[in-house]
Amino acid sequence: MGELRGRFAPSPSGRMHLGNLFSALLAWLSVRSAGGVMVLRMEDLDPDRCREEYAIQLAEDLRWLGLDWDEGYGRGGPHGPYRQSGRTEEYAAAFRRLEEQGLLYPCFCTRAERLAASAPHRSDGQTVYPGTCRHLTEARRAELARTRTPAWRLTVPDREVSFTDGLQGFYTENLLAGCGDFILRRSDGVYAYQLAVVYDDGTMEVNQVVRGRDLLDSTPRQLYLYELLGLTPPEFYHVPLLLAPDGRRLSKRERDLDMGALRQRYTPAELTGLLGYWAGQLDKPEPILPEELARVFDWSKVPKEDIVAA
Repeated sequence: MGELRGRFAPSPSGRMHLGNLFSALLAWLSVRSAGGVMVLRMEDLDPDRCREEYAIQLAEDLRWLGLDWDEGYGRGGPHGPYRQSGRTEEYAAAFRRLEEQGLLYPCFCTRAERLAASAPHRSDGQTVYPGTCRHLTEARRAELARTRTPAWRLTVPDREVSFTDGLQGFYTENLLAGCGDFILRRSDGVYAYQLAVVYDDGTMEVNQVVRGRDLLDSTPRQLYLYELLGLTPPEFYHVPLLLAPDGRRLSKRERDLDMGALRQRYTPAELTGLLGYWAGQLDKPEPILPEELARVFDWSKVPKEDIVAA
C-alpha cells in the first residue's frame, strides 16, 4: 500500500460532538501510529447548512485536543482545494464521464413519492429506490421537465459488491436490492455525497478511511463508483458509534455533548483518555496526550459494537 494516507472529513454544519471527535481521534491514531500522512477535508457540499465559522471552529477544536494534520484545510497541499465547495467543477467532470457511459438518468420523483409505502424496503426499514424513472420515455421526461427539475441517478446492476472492513469484517450487498439506483446530483444542482467522497478520496490518494459504522452500508455503492471512475479504493475501518444514555445517536442538532460543553468539562488529556478508554486502548479512563496514545494504538482492541457515552 505504500505510505499510509488517512483523513478526517467532517461536515462544518455545527459544533463537533463527542461522536465526531471519537472518529477523528481513531483516524488520527491510526495514521500517526503508522507514521503516515493526515489530511483534513471539509465536506461542505450543502450550502444551506455549512458555514465558514463552523469550519474555523472545527479546526480550532481539533488543535485544542492535540490532533494535527499534514495537509488540508488551512494548510494546503498537492491535492487541493480541501473543501468540497471548491471542487464543483471536478465533480461535474466526473459526472459527465458517467453520463457519457449512459449510466445516469433524470429522476422526477418527489420525496413523498420516493418514500411511498409501495417502494421496497431493506431489512433495516430503509427505502430502496424502485427505479420508477429509470425507463421513462424521452417524451415523458420532456413533459415532466416542464414542471420539475430532476435529480440524477446512477443505474446500478443486479450484482453483489463485497469487501472486508478492517474492523467489522466481511460485508456484502446486492446493489439493486440493497440501495437501488442512487442520486449523484440533487435537483438543486448540488452533487451528492456519494460522488464527492469517492472522487475526493480517490484523487487525494487517501488509502485508509476511518468513519462511523452507520456508513458501512454505503460502502458497496461507493466501491462501484470507484470502479466506474477508475479510482483506487481505500481500506475501510467502520468504527462504533457513541450513543447517548437513552440509546440515541449523538446529534449536532440536539447539541449532545458538543465541543463547547466538553472543553468546559475536560482538559485535552482527560478527554483523550476517556475516548481512548472507550476505544479499548486503555484499561481505565485516565489523562493521556494523543501522541502518547498513538504509541500504543492497536486496531485489534477497538470494539465493534456501539458504545454508550455515559
